[in-house]
Amino acid sequence: MIFTEYRNTFRWIMIAASFIMVSVILWKTYEFFQHFKDEERVKMENWSFAQKELSKTGDLDVNIGELPIEILQSNRTTPMIKVNQDGSFDSNNIDEEKAKDSLYIQKLIAKFKNENAPIEIRYKNEVLSTIYYGNSPLINKLKYYPLALILIIVLFIAVIFFFYSSNKNATQNKLWSGMAKETAHQIGTPLSSLIGWTEILKSEHVNPEYIFEIEKDVDRLQTITERFSKIGSIPTLEVADIIEETINSYDYLKSRSSKLIDFEITTPTGDIPVKLNKQLYSWVIENLVKNAIDAMKGRGKLTVEISQLENNIKVSVTDTGKGIPKNQFKKIFEPGFTTKKRGWGLGLSLTKRIVEDFHDGKIKVLQSEINKGTTIQIALTRAV
Repeated sequence: MIFTEYRNTFRWIMIAASFIMVSVILWKTYEFFQHFKDEERVKMENWSFAQKELSKTGDLDVNIGELPIEILQSNRTTPMIKVNQDGSFDSNNIDEEKAKDSLYIQKLIAKFKNENAPIEIRYKNEVLSTIYYGNSPLINKLKYYPLALILIIVLFIAVIFFFYSSNKNATQNKLWSGMAKETAHQIGTPLSSLIGWTEILKSEHVNPEYIFEIEKDVDRLQTITERFSKIGSIPTLEVADIIEETINSYDYLKSRSSKLIDFEITTPTGDIPVKLNKQLYSWVIENLVKNAIDAMKGRGKLTVEISQLENNIKVSVTDTGKGIPKNQFKKIFEPGFTTKKRGWGLGLSLTKRIVEDFHDGKIKVLQSEINKGTTIQIALTRAV
């Protein structure tokens, strides 16, 4: 209970601690990098001193001791170019073939000057030569270490985020499934009672037309109960004519909607067999049509169109309502998202789940213009 109450505070503390830890690691890495560069500088200065001692002799046959020679031979990694007073140059730890190209050497000198300050070799206040040196391979590798560290941290955060998101979605799905089953259970009791009262009304010789309409609504309640019971489990699919199932749902909604709505349906001729769960598919059509009516505020034109291209079946519901901003095309299918003052924002979320999870189809906002209307399209596959 205490953990739940302070969960958001705990998250922010963890985020802040992680940020501080990453900042410290990056700072220490930067300090280490600079320290390593300073060590490299000292090594090159020692190399220049050894070169200076060698230059004093003017003759390699003169005994100058072993130390300068050892220092000069110790540099096996740092790339460098020594430009002499007369313009000639010597290179060390640079590809011999490339070193023959003077243009390449000039570019390399410019690069080295950006990486490290040149070192002048002076003797009796005269500049004998200038040493340009670049970063050693180890420093170049260390240079990318902070980036690699940041990348690893970003990937780690992404894994945590996706784990948390999927865990949250799984929890939500369990919650909706449990609510759906409980709703079906709660509706079942009064529904049984209504069926009994309908039989009593028949025996009382009530107008058959009234009984017929009541039975239609009772059948509708039974369908709704079946829908809620199926949403919490994997439903059974059977081959059915999608045109017939769409028209059945369309006709039921049309007869119970405002007369100010101009309904229109367009379908191909013949049957189109598709693997469907009839109760859940009718729920899809009902949700889309009701959302379209709400978007038009009970006045406008609503069109349902079924089209077929080989094995691809498209069912489109078009309204002349207020439209949907482009940045909300995907959000409208998220649980809890709604632009209405009342409602839980579950209709289109359940519709998406029914279409994509249960029928292996796709649903999307095909097109929408503000104050002109919206088309939402379902894509299914024809049964072979």
